[in-house]
Amino acid sequence: MYTVGVRDHIMVAHRLDGDFFGPAQRMHGATYVVSAEVEQEELDEHGVVCDIGMLRAKLRGVLEQLDYRNLDEHPGFTPGKSTTEVIARYIHRELGHVLPLRAGTMLTVVLDESPNAWAKYRGPIRHASTMPGAEIGVA
Repeated sequence: MYTVGVRDHIMVAHRLDGDFFGPAQRMHGATYVVSAEVEQEELDEHGVVCDIGMLRAKLRGVLEQLDYRNLDEHPGFTPGKSTTEVIARYIHRELGHVLPLRAGTMLTVVLDESPNAWAKYRGPIRHASTMPGAEIGVA
């Protein structure tokens, strides 16, 4: 299996509902390092999984919707429910919709909360992009 990946980061504000979350019940900020990896069994005709520059640009496009935002006010999240795991799944799904790759391509999104803690969402891209030029490796 071949894998390529890129990283970026976001800064968000949110709160988490319930005593389970202790002080995180209060509004607080979080900075996440976000990694996205694409896996394919075979390389394309160019000898790559996908264009790394394209992957980086698509990830940045998805993250711009979250960066410097209060996730309790974001339409993609239920207020008080934006755990790191939920944010990872959201980014995975949004990125999967814009990547010009075949449905079934494996995509992994990792959010690092700190050097010691992270959450990951891994699964196949459910829907191939409907963008023009949606063949493998085309930006």
